[in-house]
Amino acid sequence: MNLRNWIGGEEAAPRSGAYFERYNPADDRELIARIPASGHEDAGRAVAAAEAAYPAWRSTPAPRRAEILFRAGQLLIERKEVYARDMTREMGKVLIEARGDVQEAIDMLFFMAGEGRRLYGQTTPSELGAKMCMTMRTPVGPAALITPWNFPMAIPSWKLAPCLVCGNTAVLKPAEDAPLSALNFVCTLTDAGLPPGVVNVVFGRGAEAGAALIADARVRIVSFTGSTRVGRAIGQQAAADLKHCNLEMGGKNAIIVLADADLELALEGCLWGGFGTTGQRCTAASRVIVEHDIYPQFVERLVERARSLRAGSGLDSGVQLGPIVNARQLQRIEEYVAIGKQEGARLTLGGARLHGREWDRGLFFPPTIFTEATPDMRIAQEEIFGPVVTVLACEGLEDAIAIANRSAYGLSAAIYTTGVNAAWRGLRDLDAGIVYVNAPTIGAEVHLPFGGVRASGNGHRESGAATLDVYSEWKTLYVDYSGRLQRAQIDTAAGPAERGSQLAAGRGSQLGGC
Repeated sequence: MNLRNWIGGEEAAPRSGAYFERYNPADDRELIARIPASGHEDAGRAVAAAEAAYPAWRSTPAPRRAEILFRAGQLLIERKEVYARDMTREMGKVLIEARGDVQEAIDMLFFMAGEGRRLYGQTTPSELGAKMCMTMRTPVGPAALITPWNFPMAIPSWKLAPCLVCGNTAVLKPAEDAPLSALNFVCTLTDAGLPPGVVNVVFGRGAEAGAALIADARVRIVSFTGSTRVGRAIGQQAAADLKHCNLEMGGKNAIIVLADADLELALEGCLWGGFGTTGQRCTAASRVIVEHDIYPQFVERLVERARSLRAGSGLDSGVQLGPIVNARQLQRIEEYVAIGKQEGARLTLGGARLHGREWDRGLFFPPTIFTEATPDMRIAQEEIFGPVVTVLACEGLEDAIAIANRSAYGLSAAIYTTGVNAAWRGLRDLDAGIVYVNAPTIGAEVHLPFGGVRASGNGHRESGAATLDVYSEWKTLYVDYSGRLQRAQIDTAAGPAERGSQLAAGRGSQLGGC
């Protein structure tokens, strides 16, 4: 299959004529697609199409824009199984998770469709008579949306749905490793009635197509999900042009397990948090911080349970771990395993690429657990993005929170405890954008804000109503119907405090005369 860019409602080959190939990471014999190696010229054409479509789209009433999102959600329900299988083939996650990825896009479309009638502003009293004060959201302009491969339909939906309902147009640059799912999503929007040029798709590598989009002066919004290193550079460039910029970046997320926790529940949470999506999530629980008294038994049970997880093609029933997305990422994981051993941590489980008849055609790595590590080791500080979990010991709640917060990142954190005081202190003191009690670090819901602090994000949020601030500008409106000049802060009548002081001054003079 040869993919094409989608520009102005039409397929478009890359001007260079160059393509690169994407193979199934579970089976290197299966070619998924040949992908356009788009460059500066292709990106410019896509931005031009978005710019041309912007006036008509921003003038379309928000409820009408929302109806298209709702119809797209209905279509996705019908196409869910087909699209989930495409996703598993192109980037590897097990089928049940791929279905969840599509479902998240469905949920986001329905949620944002509701926002089409809830783009609320404020109406407030004025300090002057015969004057009204109001606020309203207005669109910003064409957006460049750069999305990763690990949630190849959900994350495009997080960005596109609020972008569109607010009245902006967009150019989507999907990850090279998962182009088909993003295209399936945009095709669904198109089939639901989205006008030509409102959403455009440019495939290609970040250094070429992505960089060209960010640098284009016509782009007024940049939303990026990916590594902190790349996000910093994007943020600096967007700031120079005063663009709206939303950055969702890395994580080194921790689960705290206190001695009073339900250990079976905590084990299930650590397995799902650490090894779900083969650890290839920004919210993955790559650190587990266990109270000293239960550390030996917890490690023993965690290793036993993790050893039973089966790796293989995500299309096979009974598989819990799909492949690593590409050879470059597999090499990164192997390098971090070597670093952990060099640092003196104990490799308790896994640590080497899987070989054998079931795995030799793909990129498979087993659940890997380090123990006897210290909080300052690189394996406990740096994002690995694979099925590697470091288990650390702590002396109690205060120590556990201090260890969890000893990270450059601050995306997600969790605490397992049956103590209500410890739970609430964890919620208060864990320095992360998302905190769970008695649940793992993964599992965000679309109606709530998603995002982190410090090196995990730049203060904006994906998802929920909070993300509307990325894709809209506040406009303040004053309507003066007095028929005369009224000067705020100057012509304002004396308020109660001023009248009170005048009255007190008057009484004082009378008393002084008695």
